[in-house]
Amino acid sequence: MSAPTMRGLVFERPGELRWRDVEAPELQGPAEALVRPLAVARCDLDAGILRGEAPFRGRALHWLRNRLPDRIGQQGIFRNAPFRGPFAFGHECVAEVLAVGSAVTGVAVGDRVVVPFQISCGACAACGAGLTSSCDAVPPRSMYGFGDLGGRSWGGVLADRVRVPFADAMLVKVPDHVGSEVVASLGDNVVDGYRTVAAPLAKHPGAAVLVVGGLAASVGLYAVASAVALGAARVDYLDIDAARLEVAVRLGANPVRTARAYPITVDASAHPGGLAKAVLATAPGGTCTSVGIYYTPRTPFPLLGAYGIGLTFVTGRVRSRAMLPEVLAMVAAGTLRPEEVTTRVADWEDAPRAFLDAGPKVVVVRD
Repeated sequence: MSAPTMRGLVFERPGELRWRDVEAPELQGPAEALVRPLAVARCDLDAGILRGEAPFRGRALHWLRNRLPDRIGQQGIFRNAPFRGPFAFGHECVAEVLAVGSAVTGVAVGDRVVVPFQISCGACAACGAGLTSSCDAVPPRSMYGFGDLGGRSWGGVLADRVRVPFADAMLVKVPDHVGSEVVASLGDNVVDGYRTVAAPLAKHPGAAVLVVGGLAASVGLYAVASAVALGAARVDYLDIDAARLEVAVRLGANPVRTARAYPITVDASAHPGGLAKAVLATAPGGTCTSVGIYYTPRTPFPLLGAYGIGLTFVTGRVRSRAMLPEVLAMVAAGTLRPEEVTTRVADWEDAPRAFLDAGPKVVVVRD
């Protein structure tokens, strides 16, 4: 008997997404849930993949493969790198719960939920420490929408249904008054932007913030929105892209050409020049957080300048699930408005074309 199928959006190659009939997931244990995505946002990394700027090409991939521990290579993190289709696409979504296993108590059929893009069990030592991006129960970097990048294909969220292996640990209910399209990107990019300024502003209330924009397009803008919502005295935004600058100003940022001496800086450029600007604009004792992904094996870093300043530099993958409730509470209260970053809302069927849009944030919604 053949396995049941469903429709899912598949990445074929840069610039091409296509609806296909794919195998439909089923519940595989009592702690699991099946959900039906209602609104899906395009992540900044999705946009890079679609433009053909996939990571770890050529010499960089060879360098990484030869220097990473054997266990990482064995678990297949780079088995399909650089990104080659076909694989199920999409990893930021709000969904409706379709079915739950017998052990699930936190959500019920019919609930609307944010689905974190990273797979996390909620029970291991890493999850207990808030390191939900590094769950011990699954292969490294396990997440939706990237094929076998995490050593196992979890499917994509541009599909009729998605399996959530740890329903109580992962899923977060959406309040009734919050629209699905508003929080479609909360499972990744919104939280990624928020975390760059939340902890530093808690340490330095009312401090001025600089965000250097770039290829982490929406993450940088969510950092701006979060800084404004959290009471930064001033939020400056440095970028050369007119569309991103327009959104940043609408969010309450001041466009700048040069910058220095900020207690809090954010590098969302994914460019060595932008990274250097953010680092060197950090005030003594300040914090610089970089969310851009640098694919080259060696990235220039102004270490001498940073040494002279004396700062804290933060980088690494967002711990989406750990911070989700905090960010969702701000959205529900109307303090943080991620929909102001969205530059296009499109129909579900139009996803293959809409996801090629050049704007900072695209969301597709199902009727």
